[in-house]
This record gives sequence, C-alpha cells and structure tokens, in this order.
Amino acid sequence: MEAERKAPTASAGTGRRQPAVGALTALLTCAMAFSMMQLFLLGALGPRLVGELGISPTVLGLTTTVGFGTAAVLSPVGGRVVDRVGPRRCLVALLLVSAAALGLIGAAPGTGLLLAAVALGGLPQALANPATNKAILAAVPPPARGSVTGMKQSGVQLGAFAAGLPLAALAGGIGWRGAVWTAAGTAVVAAVWAVRMLPADPPEGTSAAPGPRPSMIPRGTVAWLAGFSLLLGCGIASVNTYLALFGAQRLGLGPTAAGALVAVLGVAGIAGRVGWSRVAGRPGRAAWLPGWLAAGAVSAALLLAGATLLHPLAWVAAAAVGVFAVSANAVSMVLVMQRAAPGRAGLDSALVAAGFFAGFAVGPPLFGLLAEAGHYGPGWLLVAGEFAGACAVAVLWAVRDRRRTPVVSV
Repeated sequence: MEAERKAPTASAGTGRRQPAVGALTALLTCAMAFSMMQLFLLGALGPRLVGELGISPTVLGLTTTVGFGTAAVLSPVGGRVVDRVGPRRCLVALLLVSAAALGLIGAAPGTGLLLAAVALGGLPQALANPATNKAILAAVPPPARGSVTGMKQSGVQLGAFAAGLPLAALAGGIGWRGAVWTAAGTAVVAAVWAVRMLPADPPEGTSAAPGPRPSMIPRGTVAWLAGFSLLLGCGIASVNTYLALFGAQRLGLGPTAAGALVAVLGVAGIAGRVGWSRVAGRPGRAAWLPGWLAAGAVSAALLLAGATLLHPLAWVAAAAVGVFAVSANAVSMVLVMQRAAPGRAGLDSALVAAGFFAGFAVGPPLFGLLAEAGHYGPGWLLVAGEFAGACAVAVLWAVRDRRRTPVVSV
C-alpha cells in the first residue's frame, strides 16, 4: 500500500493533522519502554524477588520464558491486527494492558499469579513493533525514518534504565511492590496521552492490503531476519534476566548496585540503537550491520565471562551488550521497514519480532540451569555462542542479499 511509504499530513477520513515527528517519536519511545517494562523490572528486582517471594533463579528465568513465549505466539496475529485496525487503537491497548500486567505483578503473592501477569504482558510485546513501525511509515518522512526507528527502539532500553536505576532505587524506599505499581500508574498516563495526541485510525479493515489473506510464514529477508533475531534474543534475554543476579551473587554487589548494571546496559543500548539505526538508514549500510554488531556482541559476552575473575569487567561488558547486541535488534527493524511489501509492514515486523521473542523464551531457562548451579562463567560462554550463531546467519544473509535486492532508503 503506497500510503505506507509516504508521510501523510492528515489521518484518513478525519481531516486531523498528524502529530509532529518529535511528539510522535516520544510517544512511540514510551510505548516501546512499557511493552517490556515488566520483564526488565523482574530482572532488576530479581535479588529482592528471590529473597521475598522465595522463588529460585530457575523460576526467575521461567518468567521470561512465559512472557516472551506468549509474545512469540501472539506476534503474527498481532501484526495482522495492526495492519487491519491501525496503530492508534493498538498503541492505546498496548499501554493499558501493560499497566494491567504491572499491577498484577505488584499484587502477586507467589509464583502462580506472577507467571499469569507476565503472560498477560506478552500481548503488549506482540503489538509493539508492528504498531510503532506502522505509525512511522504512515507519519514520518522517508529520510527521517531510520533515526526515528532508532529512537523508538531505544525505548526498550529506556525501560531497562528505568527498571535498573530509578525504580530499583524506589523499591529500596517503598518496597518492590510500590515501585511496580508506580510503573503501572505511569503506563495509564501514557495511554491517556496516546488517546489525546494520535489521530483516529482509518475505518477498520481499510489499513489492510487488498486481496488474499497474507501468509504468516516468514520468507526471504523476513525469514533470515527472524532466524538472526532468534539467536540474538537467546543471548540478550539471558543478560537481561541474570545480569543483576550475577552482580549480587557472584560480584558481591548490593541490590541497588546490581540493578545499576541493568541501567548501564540500558543507557548504552539507547545510544547504540539511535546511532546504529541512523547509520542503517543510509543506502547500502543496513544489510551488513547486523553481522558486525553480532560480532561485537560476542566480545561483550566474553567480557562477562571474564568478569567472574576480574569483577570490574562486568560494567564494561554491560555497556558493550547495549552498544552491540541490543542495537542489532533495532537495525533489524530498519531492514524490515526497508524491505516490507506494501500493506505488510505490521505483519513482517511481527514475524521478525516473533523470532526475537522466541529467543527470549528459550535463552533464560538454559542459562538458569547454569546460574542455579553457580556456573556463571559457562553461562556467559553459552551466550557468546548464541551471539556467534546470530553473526553467522547475518553474514550469510548479507552475502546472498548483496546482488539480489536493490537498496531502498527509509
């Protein structure tokens, strides 16, 4: 659909102008932050949860599996829904469901309700990339799409920063439940902002491409990027889930300092996603970036393994994971937007995101088995192997793609 390639000045049928690019970018960044906030909070507050709820490190990893497993299953359907009903409805729903999931986590008396709340949080994750990418294609001029994509993808790491520093610090004062409920209330405020700022979606069904129902099986570039994202997600999820616990149990850090490791990762991820996505928006650059960034992620995981012997390396490693591994996911979303077929931006984004979420579901339980036995060094070597696999997939795809696909600038 050609409308997805242009930046209209008004929403269809409403006569209302699109929001300014800066305001839209801020809202999309906020939506991405809340889409995964519950899992970052569980990671950053892991030492407190293990102590107060009596859950084991393996169960902590299971929360990530449940959340991202749900997101992986729902993502293809979520992408199709976004293509049909439009991004505004989906963004508002994303923020309200995120608030509900956070509220339930704060009320959880034990493992059962905690896992149910995390499963509910899989829905916002499934909607996040399709809805935000669709909004960018509809409202942002092509030259600015790479940088806007990087900024909104950095929202995920903004969520990591918020969980790892201000909310973890707040938990030290009012308790971890109060910190989680504070995040839930903020998500409700963001939903009201979205309702007031965004123009109405077109009538239901007019966003979808005409013709047969689109295939939900990834093919071509989407299939390669989904495979890359699967392996990348395995490694990133293990770092997100266990970095704070590693700091507390192996490095001797207090709960707040251990949470600050997650905040360092978040800040580095914000800078990396914005910078590398801007580079990826230039003609001819995006295809090769995932491989290079995955190679850098391997080095970051090896630094984490080295931190078991030289503790200060953990801070450098956390920053490197953000700059390389986390940024590679944002670059993959730029590629999706460059290569998406007309009318399929939501679904193609969702299929790649489903691979990423599947990796998030698989990685932490494997790492958790090693963490429960105290074998963090081998765990970080496992993460390095996952990143190396992602690097191999990215390089093979780039070689195959080099002479097949003309460069298209977002």
